[in-house]
Order: sequence, then structure tokens, then C-alpha cells
Amino acid sequence: GEEWVVWVTDAEGDDALEFAPATGLAPGATPRRIAAGRLGRVVGLAMAPDGSRAAVASHDGRVLLVERETGEVREVDRSEDGDVSGLVFSPDSSWLAWSHPGPRPLSQLKLANTTDLSVTEATPLRFQDYAPAFTLDGKHLAFLSTRSFDPVYDEHVFDLAFVEGVRPYLITLAATTPSPFGPQRHGRPFETPDRDETPDSEGTPTTRIDLDGLADRIVPFPVEAARYTNLRAAKDGVLWLRHPVRGVLGASRATPDDPDPKTDLERYDLAQQRIEHLAVDADHFEVSGDGKRVLLWTDGRLKVVPSDRRASGDDDSDTNITVDLDRVRQFVDPAVEWRQMFDENGRIMRDNFWRPDMNGVDWDGVLDRYRPVLDRLATHDDLVDLLWEVHGELGTSHAYVIPRGGYGDGARQGLLGADISRHEDGSWRVDRILPAETSDPDARSPLAAPGVAVRVGDAIVAVAGQAVDPVTGPAPLLVGTAGKPVELTVSPAGGGEPRHAVVVPLADEEPLRYHAWVADRRAYVLEKSGGRLGYVHVPDMQAPGWAQIHRDLRVEVLREGLVVDVRENRGGHTSQLVVEKLARRIVGWDLPRGMRAESYPRDAPRGPVVAVANEFSGSDGDIVNAAIRALGIGPVVGTRTWGGVIGIDSRYRLVDGTLVTQPKYAFWLEGYGWDVENHGVDPDVEVVQRPQDHAAGRDVQLDEAVRLALETLESTPAKAPPTLP
Repeated sequence: GEEWVVWVTDAEGDDALEFAPATGLAPGATPRRIAAGRLGRVVGLAMAPDGSRAAVASHDGRVLLVERETGEVREVDRSEDGDVSGLVFSPDSSWLAWSHPGPRPLSQLKLANTTDLSVTEATPLRFQDYAPAFTLDGKHLAFLSTRSFDPVYDEHVFDLAFVEGVRPYLITLAATTPSPFGPQRHGRPFETPDRDETPDSEGTPTTRIDLDGLADRIVPFPVEAARYTNLRAAKDGVLWLRHPVRGVLGASRATPDDPDPKTDLERYDLAQQRIEHLAVDADHFEVSGDGKRVLLWTDGRLKVVPSDRRASGDDDSDTNITVDLDRVRQFVDPAVEWRQMFDENGRIMRDNFWRPDMNGVDWDGVLDRYRPVLDRLATHDDLVDLLWEVHGELGTSHAYVIPRGGYGDGARQGLLGADISRHEDGSWRVDRILPAETSDPDARSPLAAPGVAVRVGDAIVAVAGQAVDPVTGPAPLLVGTAGKPVELTVSPAGGGEPRHAVVVPLADEEPLRYHAWVADRRAYVLEKSGGRLGYVHVPDMQAPGWAQIHRDLRVEVLREGLVVDVRENRGGHTSQLVVEKLARRIVGWDLPRGMRAESYPRDAPRGPVVAVANEFSGSDGDIVNAAIRALGIGPVVGTRTWGGVIGIDSRYRLVDGTLVTQPKYAFWLEGYGWDVENHGVDPDVEVVQRPQDHAAGRDVQLDEAVRLALETLESTPAKAPPTLP
């Protein structure tokens, strides 16, 4: 039959589908538009191979079938746990499969008969099953699943993790179809069809599914567990992306400048039962309708390559094509585009805001009130400002508008990781060299590097042979030197001949200065408490904060008490992991002969825990303070926190790449209810850090935390190991 394509349009306001022949429209013809306003926001779309209908996943969890000829919209299923994913039709268009979410993070596969809309659970709701794909012969449903439980011991702390828990699996749809990985009947090869599984008159294989015992016919592909995504069916097999295991921060690379390990596009040949590597550095791919070609995005290039072999440079142009995107020209009318962006942003917020009633705000009225301002916009920045104002009407945190951007190609200012000032004699001297943090590759100290031998008091008299200006100092001469070797001429503080040293300046001193600040606070607490209290700072509730707390906790928790500083905490999602550490209580001791006693459980606080917070502890930084109080871990000292706990997922971008976020994930906390939003967490002991305290070098909040911990130790001593009987 005729091949069709389908896409989503918001030309009428809400999402609709448009259908057109794959060969193109006849002169004067227009695409067939249907279902406007009946789909919600389309987050997933699949076209039936016979062109008769499309499947839609809506933002509200609905699975819909839209008939091309009649425009009828039929609801197949509905999720109460978010939107579904991975819509895919069987080759004969008679079945629809998808990944159906359950309580986070679980998901299962479901199947629907496209005629009577009966729905069957293809896999049980126990794991995360996703990326379903019918093999092109219609005999199997392949998918990915996180059901490999082979833990790896953590190198830093006593913990286990499932770092490679995904494996591809396959369901044999007919009860009489053998597994392609097992022995074949009568020795026939896998690709030979059974007599009762002949293609129809047009060559399309018929998909027969025996629903009884379906979940018992799940078999794993004979490949190792790893991190797989994007499973797709292709000629004689399936394709997937295999991602390397790598740290979130990139700190495990050999050098900070090394590229990240690459993602492989792999093919499993079901006939030959072997893996083939089709491409390295694959970012994304899609398979053509006949399964013979792959549209591949790799290394910033769009390519069309064969699906059954690795394309080489000498392949003919019909099978190995690089799409010249430089020839693409896009003509944009900014005024028209900005109006569409404004309206789409309003719809996205309407469909995702945490309260369907928009917290009592007349949202349509807000949009109508601000819409006339569009006629006065002159720049994209004006649009961003306008959208911020619109979001502000909701009075809710995390409603961001972030234009696509980043650093340009210009060379960065070089920084030396030191405090340098002009002295009375006109020289520019080093007043302080920040110490390197050897556990953080981003926190190296250029002047403290081996062989540099610059000392406090030394004067920097030249950079790359150019004399340092007594007024402007060395900074102008360090422009563009970040990450590049540069020669400094240094005059020793005690006199003598100038010496030359080659350094590699930094582009960003923040990590270096942050670690120095933490070290100073730790030393201060240690001194002020007479060595009795430990100190940790948690800068955020993300990967950097998780790394930071583990740098210090194992040592600091051995002291009699612990100060946990969550000031300036930028939030994230790991507060529950941090709280889990802090909430540990010692109930026993392990006393090996010839070694120090170790608490049970490990790394548990031995005495009082005091948290320090301020008005810049926000989002998950709010939540961690509320949890510390609710669980009775310890008191919170400082000032009321930021007050923003309605979370986001940063899912949507407008047509030009501008990120817009919608406060979607409401948060309730014991003892606070819904009231942390727009208020924050009040401390147990309020201490305001005044500007004059900062100017004088006083940390009155930390002082109070130390005082409170020591006071608690007087009445409740820290736990200590017993003596042997």
C-alpha cells in the first residue's frame, strides 16, 4: 500500500497530527490534519507500517490510536505514573507495544490488539522494561530491561552498586516459536520460517501472539550486561547503543583534557548469533521502515549507513551517505517565532504545572495580559525577560527560562590560583598560593605545581617575556592563556636573580578556591573545638556534593561530633542519600586484634550532629534541612532556607532551543506539610551572618554550631568502643 508519514503540528494552538504521502504532496494539496485539541501534548508518536493509523503517547499518560482515514481517536490505555514510551507497531500493524510506567522507577511492557483494543501485560511490573521492538519477521518482541543483579563493591565506602544492570531480552510471541538462542528444530537455521508462519500476499509477515504464558517466554540475549539504550529492530537482527561506564564528573579520565569514552552502535545478528560494531561515537540513530538503513548522528554529522554491516570509507554512495547539513538554510521571522514560543510555553506550563488549577491563577488571563507585549519585543533577550515575568505570576519556584548559549570559541582568561596584589614598590607579589586538592582534577594549583617553586612574597615581573605593568598587573598578559603553558619571570621575595617558571593557568578558579574555603572551615572547627568536632560541607545535592561529602566524611565522622555545613547548597536530588549517611546510629563495635575498633554500622556519627544552613540552601538543600530536623538527627543553625521544593525535570525546549521548566513535582514533608515552598525551613537556632561579620572574617553561624555541639557533648558524651572482657 501507499506509504505515509505523520508529524505533530500546533498550528491551531493545541497539538494535532498531520498525515501526508511519503512520496510528497501533489501540487496544491495540503497535509491531512486531524485530532486537534484531542491529544493533549504529544510526547511519543509511531506510524503503523500499513499507514492506517498512528499511535500517540500523551503527556497525561494516555495511549491513543488515531485513524488516518476517519480521524477517529481511540483511547487504548492510560497510565497513572507518567507518560508511556517506546510506542511500536508489529510488522502487520495488528499489535501495538509500549513501555508502561509504574511506581518510579519501574516499568513494564504492554501489548494492545489494534482492532479490539484489548491490552495484555507482556512483562510483569518488577523491573524497568523499555525500548520494545518487534523483529521484522514478526516472531519476537525484543526489549531492554534492568533485571541483571550483579553488584560491584564500591572502592571508597562499604557499599554495593549495580553499575551495569541492563541487558537486551526477547519474547517469543507464538508458543511454538523456539528461542533463536537455543537449539533449532530439525537443525533448521533460525531464519527459515515455519510453514504456518508464511507472509501474507503482500509479503508482510503475520504476527501471531499466544498471550498465555507470554511472560514465561522471555529469554536474554547472549550478551553481557551493560548500559544499553535505543533498541531498534533491523534487517536480520536488532540494534542498540552501548554506553561506557563513566563518572558523572569526568574525574576518572587520564587527564582533564581527554575526551569521554565513546558510545557504540552495536548490531546483534539473530541468524548468525553474533555482535557486530556498526559505529563508534554514536549519539543517536533511527532505522528505516524496511530495516535496511540507519540514520545515524555521530560526531556532529548526520549519516545514512547500512544496518547489517559496518560502513567503510570505500562503500558505494548508495549505502554510505553523509548528509551535508551545511546546505540547509532556515529562514525565520523572529516576530512569528516568538509568538509561537510564547503560546507553546503557556501550553506546556498549563499541562505540567503541579496543580491543575494553576494554584488559583487565571492562566489564560495571564497569557492574554502579557501577549500584547510581544509586539514590542526587539531581541531574544526581551522574549526571555517576558517569559520570566509570565512564569513569575505563578509564584512558584523552579520556573526557569534559559536560552541556549554557552562559552564562545574565544580564549579564556588565565588564572594562577593565587591571591596577587600590588605592593608599595609597584611590584605585583604573591600573597597566597591556594593549595591543590589532589582528589579533584579541576582543583590543581598552577603555582604549586612541581618545579614551579613560586613562593609567597615573590613578585611576578614578566609574563611570556612581557614586563608586568605596575598599574594593571599580570592579568592582561594572561588573557587567552588558560590551559596553555606560559612562562613567568619571578623575582624572589628575599632578593636575588629572577627565575623563570612555566605554568599552565586555569580557566576557572572556583573549584580550587572552594576546596581551600572548606579546608579553612575544617581547620577552624577543629581548632575551636579542641579537636573534638569534625566538619563536612555539602555544596549541592548532585554528583559534586556526593563526591565532596565522601572526601571528608570517613575521617571527620571519627571525631566526637560532626558539623554538617549545607550553606550555599544549590540543591539537586541526593538529599535522601546524604540523610541516610547522617541518620546512622551506632549499635555495635567491631574490635579486630591489633587494629582500632570500628563502629557498626560504619561511618556513623559518634556524637551530636549540627547542621548549618542559610538563605542560599535551596531546593534539595531545603529538603535536607527539613529531613535533618524531622528525623531528629540534630539541630539546624543559621537562617531560614531558600524555600523552593516544587521540582522539575527540564524536559522541554522551545523551537529555538530555549529551555523552559515547569514546577511539576510537588513535595510534602513531615512537620511542614506543603509549607516549605515559598517559606523555607526555619532553623532551630537563628544566627544571622551580617555583612560586618563577613568583613571582619567572623563566621558567627559556624561559631554557634560548634558551641551547640560541644554543649551537647557535655550532657551526652560521644559513643566509644568498649574494652575487651
